[in-house]
Amino acid sequence: MKVAILAGGVGTRLVEETEIKPKPMVEIGGRPILWHIMMHYSWYGFNHFVVALGYKGEVIKKYIVDYCSLNSNLTVNLKDGNVRIHNNVKTEWIVDLVDTGVTTLTGGRIKRLAPFLGNETFMMTWGDGVSDVNLHELLQFHRSHGKYATLTAVRPAARFGHLSLQGDEVVEFSEKPQTSEGWINGAFFVLEPEIFNYIDGDDSQWERKPMETLAKDGQLIAYRHTSFWQCMDTLRDKRLLESLWQGGNAPWKIWEE
Repeated sequence: MKVAILAGGVGTRLVEETEIKPKPMVEIGGRPILWHIMMHYSWYGFNHFVVALGYKGEVIKKYIVDYCSLNSNLTVNLKDGNVRIHNNVKTEWIVDLVDTGVTTLTGGRIKRLAPFLGNETFMMTWGDGVSDVNLHELLQFHRSHGKYATLTAVRPAARFGHLSLQGDEVVEFSEKPQTSEGWINGAFFVLEPEIFNYIDGDDSQWERKPMETLAKDGQLIAYRHTSFWQCMDTLRDKRLLESLWQGGNAPWKIWEE
């Protein structure tokens, strides 16, 4: 089964990093967050990726093309240009890198991937969020209901401490817990090819008319994920993920290297 990753956005809220690279190439623990996402899927046996490129897509292309050499020892003969790779990194990844345009919206990017995804079920996520969601359970859930689309619903961590009050008395205090109310779209989709019929073109935003219409038609189901999920929208988010990784407490790192 193929995995679509939308990696073409500008990432304006992370401008400190994205002036020179696309957001999926912003690093956590010395590796692009795109790599973390791909490692997650690969751990569950999903190794064929279709990546929608846009803003500074050439940076992602270069990283993927150079991936083996960047992660191996090399002998370079400058006389004849021959490069010999030692201890070659072992990966079963196949990566389709598809230019979907700089200004294309999310729905349009998905539609442009259709020829590469084929007429079969596929997974999809954004190129800027990590989670410990069990992808096998997600897929099983999707297949159990027979609808066109499954999204992963999450409750993100609250930004500030939570208070429970009785009058003026604080009866419970939790420092930045996971919110107890309000599910949001955490991506990590499983989709059927019929969803392409819900997308008009490049100016279509997936989170608006396509998903709204799928919901109206009874074709959108939510898989509730109550464990770790974190997007990387801001520099604050990046620092949080970096601190978890450096502290050896990265919940999304479920793979073995």
